[in-house]
Amino acid sequence: MPRKKAETEESVQENIEENKTNSKKKIVEAKTEISDKKAKMAAILEKAKQLEKAVSEAETETKDIKQKMSLDEEKIDTLVPIEDYLKSSIHLGTRVITPDMKQFVYKRRADGLAVFNTALLDKRIREAADFLSNYAPEDIILVCKREAGWKAVELFSKIMGIESFTKKYPAGILTNPILDTFRETELVLICDPWIDRNALDDARRIKVPILGICDTNNYTQGVTQILPGNNKSAKSLGMIFYLLAKIYAEKRKIKITLPPISEFVENWENLTPPK
Repeated sequence: MPRKKAETEESVQENIEENKTNSKKKIVEAKTEISDKKAKMAAILEKAKQLEKAVSEAETETKDIKQKMSLDEEKIDTLVPIEDYLKSSIHLGTRVITPDMKQFVYKRRADGLAVFNTALLDKRIREAADFLSNYAPEDIILVCKREAGWKAVELFSKIMGIESFTKKYPAGILTNPILDTFRETELVLICDPWIDRNALDDARRIKVPILGICDTNNYTQGVTQILPGNNKSAKSLGMIFYLLAKIYAEKRKIKITLPPISEFVENWENLTPPK
Protein backbone atom coordinates (compact mmCIF):
# COMPACT_ATOMS: atom_id res chain seq x y z
CA MET A 1 0.00 0.00 0.00
CA PRO A 2 2.70 2.58 0.82
CA ARG A 3 4.33 1.87 -2.57
CA LYS A 4 1.04 2.30 -4.46
CA LYS A 5 0.32 5.47 -2.52
CA ALA A 6 3.73 6.84 -3.42
CA GLU A 7 3.16 6.10 -7.09
CA THR A 8 -0.22 7.82 -6.93
CA GLU A 9 1.29 10.91 -5.30
CA GLU A 10 4.06 10.94 -7.90
CA SER A 11 1.50 10.71 -10.70
CA VAL A 12 -0.54 13.52 -9.18
CA GLN A 13 2.59 15.67 -8.90
CA GLU A 14 3.47 15.00 -12.53
CA ASN A 15 -0.04 16.04 -13.56
CA ILE A 16 0.28 19.19 -11.51
CA GLU A 17 3.62 20.03 -13.13
CA GLU A 18 2.25 19.28 -16.60
CA ASN A 19 -0.76 21.50 -15.94
CA LYS A 20 1.53 24.26 -14.74
CA THR A 21 3.63 23.93 -17.88
CA ASN A 22 0.56 23.97 -20.11
CA SER A 23 -0.85 26.94 -18.25
CA LYS A 24 2.40 28.85 -18.62
CA LYS A 25 2.48 27.97 -22.33
CA LYS A 26 -1.09 29.18 -22.82
CA ILE A 27 -0.29 32.38 -20.90
CA VAL A 28 2.73 32.99 -23.15
CA GLU A 29 0.64 32.30 -26.25
CA ALA A 30 -2.11 34.59 -25.02
CA LYS A 31 0.41 37.36 -24.29
CA THR A 32 1.95 36.87 -27.72
CA GLU A 33 -1.47 37.05 -29.39
CA ILE A 34 -2.33 40.19 -27.41
CA SER A 35 1.04 41.69 -28.36
CA ASP A 36 0.44 40.90 -32.05
CA LYS A 37 -3.02 42.46 -31.89
CA LYS A 38 -1.57 45.54 -30.19
CA ALA A 39 1.08 45.78 -32.89
CA LYS A 40 -1.54 45.48 -35.64
CA MET A 41 -3.72 48.08 -33.95
CA ALA A 42 -0.74 50.38 -33.56
CA ALA A 43 0.03 49.94 -37.28
CA ILE A 44 -3.59 50.74 -38.18
CA LEU A 45 -3.55 53.82 -35.95
CA GLU A 46 -0.23 54.92 -37.45
CA LYS A 47 -1.62 54.52 -40.97
CA ALA A 48 -4.69 56.51 -40.00
CA LYS A 49 -2.46 59.25 -38.61
CA GLN A 50 -0.44 59.29 -41.84
CA LEU A 51 -3.60 59.55 -43.93
CA GLU A 52 -4.89 62.32 -41.71
CA LYS A 53 -1.55 64.07 -42.02
CA ALA A 54 -1.57 63.69 -45.81
CA VAL A 55 -5.07 65.19 -46.04
CA SER A 56 -4.02 68.03 -43.75
CA GLU A 57 -0.88 68.67 -45.80
CA ALA A 58 -2.91 68.65 -49.03
CA GLU A 59 -5.31 71.21 -47.57
CA THR A 60 -2.41 73.32 -46.31
CA GLU A 61 -0.63 73.12 -49.65
CA THR A 62 -3.79 74.14 -51.50
CA LYS A 63 -4.07 77.17 -49.21
CA ASP A 64 -0.38 77.94 -49.77
CA ILE A 65 -0.85 77.67 -53.52
CA LYS A 66 -3.84 80.01 -53.42
CA GLN A 67 -1.88 82.48 -51.27
CA LYS A 68 1.07 82.27 -53.63
CA MET A 69 -1.24 82.78 -56.59
CA SER A 70 -2.80 85.78 -54.88
CA LEU A 71 0.65 87.28 -54.44
CA ASP A 72 1.40 86.61 -58.09
CA GLU A 73 -1.89 88.25 -59.04
CA GLU A 74 -0.84 91.39 -57.19
CA LYS A 75 2.35 91.52 -59.25
CA ILE A 76 0.67 91.06 -62.64
CA ASP A 77 -2.69 91.82 -64.17
CA THR A 78 -3.82 88.29 -64.97
CA LEU A 79 -6.04 87.56 -67.96
CA VAL A 80 -8.73 86.16 -65.67
CA PRO A 81 -9.00 86.14 -61.87
CA ILE A 82 -6.83 83.55 -60.18
CA GLU A 83 -10.01 81.93 -58.84
CA ASP A 84 -11.05 81.22 -62.44
CA TYR A 85 -7.73 79.56 -63.17
CA LEU A 86 -8.27 77.36 -60.12
CA LYS A 87 -11.83 76.53 -61.19
CA SER A 88 -10.56 75.38 -64.58
CA SER A 89 -7.81 73.15 -63.08
CA ILE A 90 -5.37 74.59 -65.60
CA HIS A 91 -2.73 74.58 -62.85
CA LEU A 92 -2.91 70.85 -62.12
CA GLY A 93 -0.37 68.66 -63.88
CA THR A 94 0.30 64.95 -63.60
CA ARG A 95 2.42 62.88 -61.20
CA VAL A 96 5.13 62.76 -63.87
CA ILE A 97 7.39 65.75 -64.49
CA THR A 98 9.70 65.59 -67.50
CA PRO A 99 12.94 67.58 -67.59
CA ASP A 100 11.39 69.65 -70.40
CA MET A 101 8.49 70.79 -68.22
CA LYS A 102 10.20 71.11 -64.85
CA GLN A 103 10.78 74.83 -65.36
CA PHE A 104 7.02 75.49 -65.31
CA VAL A 105 6.26 73.54 -62.12
CA TYR A 106 5.71 75.38 -58.86
CA LYS A 107 5.58 72.37 -56.51
CA ARG A 108 4.08 68.93 -55.86
CA ARG A 109 0.94 68.36 -53.81
CA ALA A 110 0.81 65.77 -51.04
CA ASP A 111 -0.93 63.36 -53.42
CA GLY A 112 1.98 63.62 -55.87
CA LEU A 113 0.30 65.81 -58.50
CA ALA A 114 2.51 68.53 -59.93
CA VAL A 115 1.25 72.10 -59.71
CA PHE A 116 2.05 74.61 -62.43
CA ASN A 117 3.20 78.10 -61.56
CA THR A 118 -0.05 79.90 -62.41
CA ALA A 119 1.52 83.34 -62.85
CA LEU A 120 3.90 81.75 -65.35
CA LEU A 121 0.97 80.03 -67.09
CA ASP A 122 -0.73 83.39 -67.50
CA LYS A 123 2.44 84.82 -69.02
CA ARG A 124 2.87 81.86 -71.38
CA ILE A 125 -0.75 82.02 -72.54
CA ARG A 126 -0.18 85.64 -73.52
CA GLU A 127 2.99 84.69 -75.36
CA ALA A 128 1.28 81.78 -77.11
CA ALA A 129 -1.60 84.02 -78.20
CA ASP A 130 0.86 86.62 -79.49
CA PHE A 131 2.69 83.90 -81.40
CA LEU A 132 -0.59 82.58 -82.81
CA SER A 133 -1.66 86.07 -83.91
CA ASN A 134 1.25 86.20 -86.36
CA TYR A 135 -0.70 83.79 -88.57
CA ALA A 136 -3.98 84.27 -90.41
CA PRO A 137 -6.81 81.82 -89.62
CA GLU A 138 -6.56 80.19 -93.06
CA ASP A 139 -2.86 79.46 -92.47
CA ILE A 140 -3.38 77.52 -89.24
CA ILE A 141 -4.33 73.89 -88.66
CA LEU A 142 -5.54 72.83 -85.21
CA VAL A 143 -5.30 69.19 -84.11
CA CYS A 144 -6.81 67.67 -80.94
CA LYS A 145 -7.39 63.92 -80.77
CA ARG A 146 -8.15 63.94 -77.04
CA GLU A 147 -11.91 63.93 -76.53
CA ALA A 148 -11.73 66.26 -73.55
CA GLY A 149 -10.73 69.08 -75.89
CA TRP A 150 -13.27 68.57 -78.68
CA LYS A 151 -15.95 70.96 -77.41
CA ALA A 152 -13.55 73.87 -76.90
CA VAL A 153 -11.57 73.17 -80.08
CA GLU A 154 -14.65 72.98 -82.28
CA LEU A 155 -16.01 76.25 -80.85
CA PHE A 156 -12.64 77.98 -81.24
CA SER A 157 -12.36 76.67 -84.79
CA LYS A 158 -15.86 77.88 -85.68
CA ILE A 159 -15.55 81.43 -84.37
CA MET A 160 -11.97 81.95 -85.59
CA GLY A 161 -12.32 80.26 -88.97
CA ILE A 162 -9.40 77.94 -88.24
CA GLU A 163 -9.55 74.43 -89.68
CA SER A 164 -9.46 71.76 -86.99
CA PHE A 165 -9.14 67.98 -86.81
CA THR A 166 -10.42 66.24 -83.69
CA LYS A 167 -11.47 62.61 -83.85
CA LYS A 168 -8.93 61.70 -86.51
CA TYR A 169 -5.92 63.37 -88.04
CA PRO A 170 -5.81 62.42 -91.77
CA ALA A 171 -2.51 60.80 -92.74
CA GLY A 172 -0.49 62.73 -95.31
CA ILE A 173 -2.68 65.81 -95.17
CA LEU A 174 0.38 68.06 -94.85
CA THR A 175 2.99 65.96 -96.63
CA ASN A 176 1.38 64.39 -99.73
CA PRO A 177 0.39 66.96 -102.39
CA ILE A 178 -1.37 64.37 -104.56
CA LEU A 179 -4.07 63.76 -101.96
CA ASP A 180 -7.42 65.51 -102.29
CA THR A 181 -7.20 66.28 -98.58
CA PHE A 182 -3.78 67.95 -98.90
CA ARG A 183 -3.43 71.28 -97.05
CA GLU A 184 -0.73 73.89 -97.09
CA THR A 185 -0.25 75.52 -93.73
CA GLU A 186 2.11 77.88 -91.97
CA LEU A 187 1.39 76.84 -88.37
CA VAL A 188 0.20 73.68 -86.62
CA LEU A 189 -1.46 73.98 -83.22
CA ILE A 190 -1.63 70.73 -81.21
CA CYS A 191 -3.19 69.94 -77.82
CA ASP A 192 -0.71 67.26 -76.75
CA PRO A 193 2.68 66.44 -78.32
CA TRP A 194 2.15 62.74 -77.55
CA ILE A 195 -1.49 62.19 -78.53
CA ASP A 196 -1.10 64.46 -81.57
CA ARG A 197 2.38 63.20 -82.45
CA ASN A 198 1.44 62.38 -86.07
CA ALA A 199 0.58 66.02 -86.70
CA LEU A 200 3.73 67.05 -84.81
CA ASP A 201 5.89 64.76 -86.97
CA ASP A 202 4.29 66.02 -90.19
CA ALA A 203 4.80 69.64 -89.19
CA ARG A 204 8.45 68.97 -88.41
CA ARG A 205 8.84 67.17 -91.72
CA ILE A 206 7.62 70.17 -93.71
CA LYS A 207 9.41 72.56 -91.35
CA VAL A 208 6.48 74.67 -90.15
CA PRO A 209 6.25 76.07 -86.60
CA ILE A 210 4.32 74.17 -83.94
CA LEU A 211 2.39 75.64 -81.02
CA GLY A 212 1.80 72.90 -78.47
CA ILE A 213 -0.17 72.71 -75.23
CA CYS A 214 2.12 70.71 -72.94
CA ASP A 215 1.38 69.06 -69.60
CA THR A 216 4.00 68.15 -66.98
CA ASN A 217 4.42 64.65 -68.47
CA ASN A 218 5.11 65.87 -72.02
CA TYR A 219 8.41 66.00 -73.88
CA THR A 220 8.61 69.09 -76.03
CA GLN A 221 11.10 68.16 -78.73
CA GLY A 222 10.00 69.79 -81.98
CA VAL A 223 7.52 72.17 -80.34
CA THR A 224 8.33 75.74 -81.39
CA GLN A 225 6.14 77.53 -78.83
CA ILE A 226 5.27 75.77 -75.56
CA LEU A 227 1.98 76.59 -73.88
CA PRO A 228 2.19 74.86 -70.48
CA GLY A 229 -1.00 73.71 -68.76
CA ASN A 230 -3.30 70.83 -67.98
CA ASN A 231 -4.10 69.26 -71.36
CA LYS A 232 -6.12 66.34 -69.95
CA SER A 233 -9.13 68.26 -68.62
CA ALA A 234 -12.07 69.66 -70.60
CA LYS A 235 -12.24 72.54 -68.11
CA SER A 236 -8.60 73.45 -68.57
CA LEU A 237 -8.64 73.16 -72.37
CA GLY A 238 -11.83 75.21 -72.41
CA MET A 239 -10.10 77.98 -70.45
CA ILE A 240 -7.04 77.88 -72.70
CA PHE A 241 -9.01 78.13 -75.94
CA TYR A 242 -11.27 80.82 -74.50
CA LEU A 243 -8.23 82.97 -73.71
CA LEU A 244 -6.52 82.19 -77.02
CA ALA A 245 -9.70 83.19 -78.87
CA LYS A 246 -10.02 86.42 -76.86
CA ILE A 247 -6.45 87.56 -77.44
CA TYR A 248 -6.22 86.28 -81.03
CA ALA A 249 -9.36 88.20 -82.03
CA GLU A 250 -8.00 91.36 -80.40
CA LYS A 251 -4.56 91.06 -82.00
CA ARG A 252 -5.91 90.22 -85.47
CA LYS A 253 -8.69 92.81 -85.10
CA ILE A 254 -11.30 90.18 -85.93
CA LYS A 255 -14.73 91.63 -85.32
CA ILE A 256 -16.65 88.93 -83.53
CA THR A 257 -18.76 88.61 -80.43
CA LEU A 258 -16.71 86.25 -78.31
CA PRO A 259 -18.87 83.64 -76.57
CA PRO A 260 -18.59 83.65 -72.76
CA ILE A 261 -16.36 81.11 -71.08
CA SER A 262 -19.46 79.13 -70.16
CA GLU A 263 -19.70 78.20 -73.85
CA PHE A 264 -16.16 76.80 -73.75
CA VAL A 265 -16.46 75.06 -70.37
CA GLU A 266 -19.54 73.00 -69.60
CA ASN A 267 -21.30 73.81 -66.31
CA TRP A 268 -18.89 76.69 -65.68
CA GLU A 269 -21.32 78.58 -63.43
CA ASN A 270 -21.46 75.70 -60.96
CA LEU A 271 -17.73 75.07 -60.75
CA THR A 272 -15.93 76.18 -57.60
CA PRO A 273 -12.22 76.59 -56.90
CA PRO A 274 -10.65 74.12 -54.46
CA LYS A 275 -10.99 75.09 -50.81
